[in-house]
Amino acid sequence: MKVAYWIVAGPLALFYLYGGGLKVVRSREQLRPMMAWVDSMPMAAVRTVGWVELLGAIGLVLPPLTGIAAWSALAAAGGFVALQIGATRVHLRMGDRDIALNIGLLLTAAVAVWLATTWL
Repeated sequence: MKVAYWIVAGPLALFYLYGGGLKVVRSREQLRPMMAWVDSMPMAAVRTVGWVELLGAIGLVLPPLTGIAAWSALAAAGGFVALQIGATRVHLRMGDRDIALNIGLLLTAAVAVWLATTWL
């Protein structure tokens, strides 16, 4: 099951490292073409989401690699489930019905939660 966890959690962590990194370092104007929702949020909230994504990605990878606080991988995956529920609500509130990526990330994070529970 650990191999399955890495197959799911590895790409998920890479996605959130990339997306979170962009939210932390880029301006609103640079983010707008990829993320229309940034116009409806204060930039501090966008940066906070970016930091949450970066820390969550680290939480998916580092604890299983080191064996220290392995429960935090489960918490990080659960946090991504909650994050995507919120992201889906934001998209729907804005009238954006293109939520396939959000649903895909939600399901992937849910699988990571399940796989993390098998080796804790």
